[in-house]
Amino acid sequence: MAHLGAVVLHHVRCHPLKGPAVDAPSRRTILTGAAAGLAAVAGCTKYGEPQATPAPAPADTVLGPTADIPVGGGKIFAPQQVVVTQPVQGTFKAFTSICTHQSCPVASVADGTINCDCHGSKYALEDGSVQGGPAPRPLAPKQITVSGGSITLT
Repeated sequence: MAHLGAVVLHHVRCHPLKGPAVDAPSRRTILTGAAAGLAAVAGCTKYGEPQATPAPAPADTVLGPTADIPVGGGKIFAPQQVVVTQPVQGTFKAFTSICTHQSCPVASVADGTINCDCHGSKYALEDGSVQGGPAPRPLAPKQITVSGGSITLT
């Protein structure tokens, strides 16, 4: 403080528009806040580009005729989240159609495998086992019945 006659002057740091200055946050505080923000955002995202998946179909849903499932191939029933295969004549298998890598829906049944286009995972028609790509687990089996030339998800 300096005394100039009857006037007392105080040394105060002021910002012209904001009033008295406040101590700025430390570099550590800023970096900690930024790291926490990034962690929160990272927790809200997934690697890759999986598609939104609808709820699985209720039990006892008729999927269609056996004639729609080629021998050595299969068909994806997207609304029901199931893929049905016919590895050999008259043998039908069903699996979830959601890839075990990043939860993308499988895209095709071709060349003897069930294929996910998101990252290249491939699964066997016979048992859903991983045949290639980054998938960590086989496709989960689904229960179906075949009766009168019709396939029903049970």
